[in-house]
Parts: sequence; structure tokens; C-alpha cells
Amino acid sequence: MDNPFTSPITGYVTTEGDTLYYEIRGGGQPLLLIPSEGDAGCYEAVAPLLAKHYQVITYDRRGHSRSTRRDPDRFDIGRQARDAVAVLQAAGHDAALVFASGDGGVIALEMIKSQPQAMKAAVIHEPPVIRLLPDSKRWRYFFGGVSRTAEIHGVSEAMFMLSLSLKLPPQAQSRIPQAYKDRLAGNAAFYVNHELTPLVHYKPSAELLLASGVPLRLAAGRLTLDNDLYCGQTAKVLAEALGSEPAVLPGHHLSFFDMPEEWAAALAEILPVG
Repeated sequence: MDNPFTSPITGYVTTEGDTLYYEIRGGGQPLLLIPSEGDAGCYEAVAPLLAKHYQVITYDRRGHSRSTRRDPDRFDIGRQARDAVAVLQAAGHDAALVFASGDGGVIALEMIKSQPQAMKAAVIHEPPVIRLLPDSKRWRYFFGGVSRTAEIHGVSEAMFMLSLSLKLPPQAQSRIPQAYKDRLAGNAAFYVNHELTPLVHYKPSAELLLASGVPLRLAAGRLTLDNDLYCGQTAKVLAEALGSEPAVLPGHHLSFFDMPEEWAAALAEILPVG
């Protein structure tokens, strides 16, 4: 018999012209994990651990991996938020706790604004909302350079630039499953050419986030904060605008790969009670 914590129930939901792939593990209070870079596999190591306490729902975002890509040229952050709700409803829930990392955090911020009824509470980890930063011009130039690099030298070079900006330790790369890497490689051109710019240029409103009534905690990795990386700075700046401080999780931007036990335990401690 399959282990309900490690072996997911898989499904598909069709919404607004595309079909989204999702996975469900465990039981209990629903916890929706919105992925960074679009593929549910980013939570492959921690989802079974969290599923001991929650019903964990993960999915491939529209246009990525096992989901379809019928309208690739139009990125709509509002539609991304509605997609998350569609996945949640397909899993049998009207609302859930939400955790989102990186780019997924941007979608969760939009979800708080436009779909608050679907969120019991949220933890958002290192969202790249660079327009909040005092040196936002520097980071707009950097991400513009990523796009130009993709045009001139290819998407692989652009993705390498993004990886370098996160200062990931070597052991993190070695713990990322090859199947996940292969799917990301297949998504890379779509991600860089159509999603990256609108995601990093998204500017959340602290006033609207507070008015939503959704309990929200920003978070960042210890190494991210120690290295003063932009994605840690954004967590700090937005948390301060909301009158709080970011929670500190173990490791770096992708420590759900190489420190799954420590990371899952730390996240479970800070997840708000929905």
C-alpha cells in the first residue's frame, strides 16, 4: 500500500483555458504550497514531512511542467491567484493555510489581495518584490540584464545569472532531483521570457495586505539574511511595512531541498493557526 505521506494522490483541474496538475499528501488541515519557478517538485522533499501534520497540496503552475500552456504570451498575476484557488477547490477545500516561496510568494501576495476568502493564513518566503527596495533601480537593472542575456546568449546563461544571485551552496544543487531539474530546463524559456519580469516588478501594497484580514508572516533563510541578499531584504522591508519582523528559517533560498527535516520543522512552528 502506498504511504499517504510520501506517495501523492495526483489530479488535474481545468480552469480558464489550461489544465493544472496537482498533488495531495496526508490529511488534516489543508496547506497549499505555491511553488517557486512553477513546478511542484520544489517541495518534493518537505511535502511528505509536512503531510504528517497537514493535508499538503502542491501543483505545477499554468504553463509549467505537467500543466498545459495554451496562452504563453500573456502573464496575468490575477489569473495565477485564481489558479491557486481552482487547485484548492479541486482538492476539496474552499480555504487553506498557504506557504509560498520565491516567485510563488508574489502569487500569494496577489492572492491575499484578490482572493482573501481562500486563505486562512499565509507564510511567504523571500518574495522577489524588488520595487520595495531602497536600491530597486539596481535590481531592476539586474533583472533587465537577465532578460537581455537570454536574448543574446540563451536561456541557460540567464538562469545561471539568477542562480548566482542567490549564492546557493554547492550541496543545495547536489540535492535537487534530476527529474525536477529536467522539467525546469523545459520551462526555462517560458519562465524567463514571459514570467520573470512581471513577477519581480509586482509591487504589493502593505495597506491592502493589512486590510485583507489574512494573517501574514514574512520569512527568510538564515543564510539569505546573513548574506544580505535581495530576496531577504524584500522580506524584511515588507515585514516592517506590516509592523513585524520576518521569521527566520534554516539555510538559504532553497533549503527545502538540502535541509528538509530542519526546514519543515521550522515552518510548522511558524505557520499561523487558520
